[in-house]
Amino acid sequence: MQSTQLTHAEPVREEEIFALRRPDSNLLPLYIMYALLSTVAFPFVMLPLYFKYKTLRYTFDQEGISVSYGILWRRESYTTYSRIQDIHVSRNIGERWLGIGTVDIQTASGASTAEVSIVGIRNYEQVRDFLYGRMRGMNAKTVPTATTGEKGNEEAKAVLQAIHNDLKAIRISLERKSDG
Repeated sequence: MQSTQLTHAEPVREEEIFALRRPDSNLLPLYIMYALLSTVAFPFVMLPLYFKYKTLRYTFDQEGISVSYGILWRRESYTTYSRIQDIHVSRNIGERWLGIGTVDIQTASGASTAEVSIVGIRNYEQVRDFLYGRMRGMNAKTVPTATTGEKGNEEAKAVLQAIHNDLKAIRISLERKSDG
């Protein structure tokens, strides 16, 4: 079973993220492995995991992310991008073998565990990068570039020249201190 991993250089395509609704089909075999590890308690462990897999839904929109699952005890969570404090990708040995991962999202709620977990997704790095961009308030389609047009080029040159002059002054100052 070969997995394709995304690199940081690959651009985040928002339409793919917004289309993400369900976990990858490899999450069910992972849950079966977890239940098999419980040996005698297999049916009691497998049943809730199966229903979680079948009911797990993700919704990404312009304001935030929603995760919901459950039949008897329904859990629904909505987190806005502006509340996100930290994002972690975790992949245990089973997830790595199956080519999936989990994106854990922490907010300023004070809890030591993740507020929201996006479990069993194949494009976990792309989701993480998308969330980082949204967390920082950036939208790849609307980010202005400093070198747009003639005026942008002049401004960029002026900033770079100022940085060059400051670094040159620091270097001269350090050389004087080391000589004297």
